[in-house]
Amino acid sequence: MHLCRVFRIPLVLACVLTLAAAAGCDQKTAMNSGPFPASNEVSGWAKTGETRTFDAANLWRYIDGDAEKYLKAGVQSASTADYKYQDKVEAVVDVYTLTGVDGASRFFDSEPARNAKPVSLGDGARLYGQSLIFHKGRYLVRIVAYDESPEVQQRILELGHGLAERLEK
Repeated sequence: MHLCRVFRIPLVLACVLTLAAAAGCDQKTAMNSGPFPASNEVSGWAKTGETRTFDAANLWRYIDGDAEKYLKAGVQSASTADYKYQDKVEAVVDVYTLTGVDGASRFFDSEPARNAKPVSLGDGARLYGQSLIFHKGRYLVRIVAYDESPEVQQRILELGHGLAERLEK
């Protein structure tokens, strides 16, 4: 009986470590399946850094001075990542997760449409000179390019389509 206890402890420890490793793999898979395309998943675009996420309580750390507008719309979290297109165009992608579809739609509708071109993307989209905003389901996505060139609009639109494909309905 004493010998059984000696083997039981390592066995229990091995089971706990196996479960912990499996949970870590599940978590990594869940993070990889987020809305942000991996490098070259959208032709020519490379993700250049880690995804940063801010919950509603800490949104002010990312959107200093304008966070209240997002919170009133029902933003639960904001995630952001940097991208680069063939060493030519740099852009930042923000994905806002709202409490519901209505919040994303209302927020999108509250954005100025002046100087914007409506485009077919998600549930509604507008393309500006160097930026794209669209909503799909309970998500609001904003892509802003740092560069101004003739190809910027086409490139950020391609990245937007890649993001839209990854968003759940």
